[in-house]
This record gives sequence, structure tokens and C-alpha cells, in this order.
Amino acid sequence: MTHKIAILGASGYTGAELVRLIAEHPNMEITALAAERKAGLLMAQVFPHLRHLDLPQLCKISEIDFDQVDLCFCALPHKTSQEVIRALPKSLKIVDLSADFRLRDGADYEQWYGNPHTALEQQEEAVYGLTEFYRDEIRAARLVAGTGCNAATGQYVLRPLITAGVIDLDDIILDLKCAVSGAGRSLKENLLHAELSEGTNAYAVGGTHRHLGEFDQEFSKLAGRTVHIQFTPHLIPANRGILATTYVRGDAQSIQDTLVTAYENEPFIKVLPFGETPSTHHVRGSNFCHIGVVADRIERRAIVVAALDNLTKGSSGQALQNANLMLGEVETRGLMMAPLFP
Repeated sequence: MTHKIAILGASGYTGAELVRLIAEHPNMEITALAAERKAGLLMAQVFPHLRHLDLPQLCKISEIDFDQVDLCFCALPHKTSQEVIRALPKSLKIVDLSADFRLRDGADYEQWYGNPHTALEQQEEAVYGLTEFYRDEIRAARLVAGTGCNAATGQYVLRPLITAGVIDLDDIILDLKCAVSGAGRSLKENLLHAELSEGTNAYAVGGTHRHLGEFDQEFSKLAGRTVHIQFTPHLIPANRGILATTYVRGDAQSIQDTLVTAYENEPFIKVLPFGETPSTHHVRGSNFCHIGVVADRIERRAIVVAALDNLTKGSSGQALQNANLMLGEVETRGLMMAPLFP
């Protein structure tokens, strides 16, 4: 069976990444590509690296016949996404890559994103899209909310450790480096080459980053009590990749054993031998996440490092993994490509 796929927001980085991945999927066909400001253009004009693919012309969302679509990916900005999804057919399966449906509480969304949620009915039915931990719910879902790329990386480290009770919940520090594509494709002064290259900087310091809303929601739910972590993201002069270094209080070997057990049957999460740490180079362009554990010189402290590609496992690859489940496909289909190296 061939599934008919639409991508809304196809002119952004995550939209292009979806096209790249779906092009190799044997049971999916892209039948509509929407990009409001670039409607009428060919995908090859917007992304020349996709020139070899036979793709539909970019169009406006209003021009798509959704009765001919089995599943729709929404790679639109937050706030825009909720307005668009609210108007889509109620029977349409949707994977949303924005932030609009990640938080279950409308008040939490307004707190972190600064505006009221206008699609509360859809927010209530949305399933959080961290595939490895919501697999059964995703299979039965109509609307899946993809996670933030930073939030996914931190959760792959911390969720098993919180569940197993092997770390101190009041002493968690997450130091995260994210490549520039995580900020999207729109023009921003601080992302100009001369502003970004040859340097790095912390941003959203002191607990203001929006992905903290996801950490608070998910970790507190797991622990059955409020869990607040210290989280500082940094922008690095690289195109792709996230490296998350997490400092925790607990026995390092127990932490290693917990992660190995949690992920031993997961196709995309690879726990490295004890004492080794990952590199973003080793997951680039792939749907893999590598995790390494090192014992700190301070007794009963450990350092856990995770690496993934923010555009793939952190966003579009995760979205395709979820879509496979929603459509009854093999979860790994179209996603087992090796990382690009060097």
C-alpha cells in the first residue's frame, strides 16, 4: 500500500529533511508540498540538493485536496501550526513538528510561548511524539506532537534514570550545544556568518528556554513530583547536531547499566561502552542517538553525554518514525541510513 503524504512548510529545513527521508521510503508518496511564500516554485529552485527527485510543485495550503492525503506533516512555525491544524479535516492523520501541541496544559503553553492556545480541542487529543516512550499511544493517535530537538536529547539521557531512581532529582544540570539549523531558516542577524562563525554563546540563560516546559512536564510526570533541572543551551557554528552533557549525582556504573537495559532493544538509541563519549560527527544525517557515561572524579557523580542530529532524530526523522507507527508501517522503514562521515 502506498500512503499519500502532504508536507506543510516544505521550504524550511525540517520540510526539506522530510522530503529527503520520505523519498527513500518504499510505501510513501509525496503528493503535496505547501510553502505559502514560495508557492508556484519547484522544490529544486528552493532546495537544489533535491533536484533529482520528481516532486509536486510548491503550492498554498488552501490548494491541497486533503481528501486525497493519508497523512500530513506540519513543519510550520508555532502559533501558525495550531491555526492551520484546527482547520484541517478531523479524519486526517497529522504529525506536527512545531511546539504547538507538545504541552498538555493550555496555561503552560501560554506561559512558555506568550500567547493563548487557539486549538485547545486538538491540544487535548495530541500525543507527545517521543517515539521510544509513547509508542503505543502514537500507533493509535490521529495527531502527534513532535518534541523539541533539545528536549528529545535531554530526555533520552534522563527519562530512564528518573524512572529507575538512580539519580538525585534535585541535582541535574544539562549543558547543551546546538547547531545553527535548530534556529530555523528565516533570516536573523545573530545567525549571519560573520556574527556566528569562530565563536559560540549561551542563550536563554537562567531558565527561560521554551523546551524547559517539556522537561518540566515530562520529568515531573515520571517522578510523580515536581522536577526542575538546570538547563543552559549554547549556539555553536555548525550546521547540524546537538551535544548534550548532563551532570548528575548517582553511581556511574548503575547509570550505565540502567541506560543499557532501557535501550537494548531500541533500533536508534545506542549506548556506548562505559567511559566512551559520543560526537555529533558520528550521528550526522541519521536517525541515531548515541549516549555515553563517564564516572566523574568526584565520588557518586557521573557525566552522561548524548549526541543526535537535530534535523533528523531531533525533528524530521522522529516525525517519520512516528508516521510509520500511525500508518501501520515498520517503525524503522526509511530511517536506517548510516550517518554521514566525515
